[in-house]
Amino acid sequence: MGFGSYDESEQENQDYDTDFEDEEGINASEHDHDGDVEFDFGESSSDELLDQFQQMKEEQAETEAEE
Repeated sequence: MGFGSYDESEQENQDYDTDFEDEEGINASEHDHDGDVEFDFGESSSDELLDQFQQMKEEQAETEAEE
């Protein structure tokens, strides 16, 4: 047979190993965590955070311009 040809006889009687051991699986509840999540936003106002973000963007632009 030439390159790229298809022989249906090659497709017959193919065995696939579908026996999976339970030991190989992942127990999703094995790593459950109970707890709380807290966020501390501090005393910064939205305007202060936006100003800080603008400064970061300007510093990044300067760094990229130097490269």
